Amino acid sequence: MAKFIIEGGKRLIGEALISGAKNSVLPILAATVINGNTSTIFNSPNLRDVDTMEDILRSIGCKVNRVDNMVYVDSKPLNKIRIPEELVREMRSSIIFLGAMLARCGEVEISYPGGCEIGPRPIDLHLKSLRKLGAHIDESHGFLYCKAENLKGCEIQLDYPSVGATENIMMVAVKAKGTTIIRNAAREPEIVDLQNYLNSSGARICGAGTSVIMVDGVDNFQSVEHTIIPDRIVAGTCMVASAITGGEIVLKNIEVEHIQSIIAKLREAGCMVYNNCTSLKIIGPRRPNAVESIQTLPYPGFPTDMQAQMMALLSIANGTSIISETIFQNRFKHVEELLRMGANIKTVEKVAVIKGVTELTGAKVSAKDLRGGASLILAGLVAKGTTEVNNIFHIDRGYDQLEKVLQSLGADIKRI
Repeated sequence: MAKFIIEGGKRLIGEALISGAKNSVLPILAATVINGNTSTIFNSPNLRDVDTMEDILRSIGCKVNRVDNMVYVDSKPLNKIRIPEELVREMRSSIIFLGAMLARCGEVEISYPGGCEIGPRPIDLHLKSLRKLGAHIDESHGFLYCKAENLKGCEIQLDYPSVGATENIMMVAVKAKGTTIIRNAAREPEIVDLQNYLNSSGARICGAGTSVIMVDGVDNFQSVEHTIIPDRIVAGTCMVASAITGGEIVLKNIEVEHIQSIIAKLREAGCMVYNNCTSLKIIGPRRPNAVESIQTLPYPGFPTDMQAQMMALLSIANGTSIISETIFQNRFKHVEELLRMGANIKTVEKVAVIKGVTELTGAKVSAKDLRGGASLILAGLVAKGTTEVNNIFHIDRGYDQLEKVLQSLGADIKRI
């Protein structure tokens, strides 16, 4: 099993190019089945989850080719409606095939999805919404069988702005008769990227990025080329790497508007941040300031996917910080690993109180999930001595060769 070995204490300096967004490319790859034509996707990151998505597409008959950061999908030969259970259980994003396959085939059989164990992530909003659009869904023995002979547009009020539910509704609605209106829709940049891909393929969607999305159903789709947006969480992770090491990093290929909540908290922690539309420079402080309060919220609030990384930074801050996790119930698994490195953190249910220490020390730790694993790497960059991070397959699900990016900035990190 691969692991990272990190020698801490190196100040990171240099430039880094941000890869395409994991949370954008996965639903877009699923959506390639809708048009029944070819899709050429540029700026796709090389990730375990992308590999799994490509394997799912191949398993249902699609032709898939990858060349570096370009993925070519021909969905014309699609000939199966059952998504293999072993692939679905590898990642949660596979649930997005519900909407894509209903739109293309009118039916799909899929098991409940897997992914990181960060607490319950129910799909009841997905199922409730798809039923309203005309799908019949049977649930038994951990499997979902969905069929829809007559999809009809309707108005859907989401109880919560779920990203996955919003994406599934959009993908079904592009083939539904009439107009679908999604209220309290998720506003994440990845939703906008999905809208742009689908519209380039022939769909008629407007409103993505706001709380109300309108979709007019259409019958005909075409081949499409699309470039994935930069990954705001990878950008945020690199920003924290600069902050935690007192570094000076320039990030290229970013959308600054997508990371404003992260910038605000890092400035509060004492970082200097300069930016234009597509690049950003961040200079870390000698020692970060404590941040009075961070509360994870749906976009444009502070992202839950950056909570663990910020906790690593605040573990060496001057003072006491409080983080409230409002999105997932079980997203503090990295805490016990940071404690091994000398952090002073107390958790009560969904609240963590972090009392900054002057120094972390290297230790043998284990990544329990994707973002928690990234936080351990960040802690290792500043820790005294050697840090060994195990179970890094979690990290590879969301970061495209993160160790090489950090190495280019001067970090002493290697994969074994």
